[in-house]
Amino acid sequence: MTMERWERLTYWPLIVASVVFIVAYSWQVIFDIDGTAFSIARALMFLTWIVFAIDYVVRLSLAKPRGRWFRHHIFDLLVVVLPALRPLRLLKAITVIHALQRTAGAALRSRLAIYGAGAALILIWISALAVLDVERPAPDANITTFGDAVWWAFVTITTVGYGDFYPVTAGGRLIAVLLMCGGVAVVGVVTATLASWVIERATAHADNDAAEPATRGQVRDLAAQIDALAGRLGGPADPKP
Repeated sequence: MTMERWERLTYWPLIVASVVFIVAYSWQVIFDIDGTAFSIARALMFLTWIVFAIDYVVRLSLAKPRGRWFRHHIFDLLVVVLPALRPLRLLKAITVIHALQRTAGAALRSRLAIYGAGAALILIWISALAVLDVERPAPDANITTFGDAVWWAFVTITTVGYGDFYPVTAGGRLIAVLLMCGGVAVVGVVTATLASWVIERATAHADNDAAEPATRGQVRDLAAQIDALAGRLGGPADPKP
């Protein structure tokens, strides 16, 4: 079994596990279930933990060298340790349609924009669930409904902070800190990508083709055409004295 084959086999099962986790967690928190329903939701979330743990252990055992793989896949370990990060694996299900992109730069910007927007929405949803889960039992809590939690997550990830809703527990404040740190990174990526797209559109309307850099592939193709033309003319492309 190779790493590539294992990743192909587990690609969709991990996506399904991410969906199961977010559905079960949403069901537990939003509807404030208890009894048998609560046990079922917790069992489903525990099952997803087993799936991610097995995947991480198998990939670590297949990695060569293992130390380098471990250092470059810290996020995969965090997904196992921190359940709230598991839905971020859903971003891997987002594919980029290269046929609609004329340049590699446009394809990269599309990927960044989609991943950034997707990460922001997932962070908002998971943070709203998490803060409601820890805040609702507190006697002096002001975040007591899912609507309030979503509003709080929106204003927090954008660092606006109206102050009408705020966490009062230590767990809620920790979630707020993590959300603000993640929000700065995610919103920054989306903003930079949008600015880059606007600049490209403005340059395109100006018909400034000379400002677009050539890729290495284009340079190689041009060199091959020059060599072929020189061969038809009966001489080298770069004659030496």
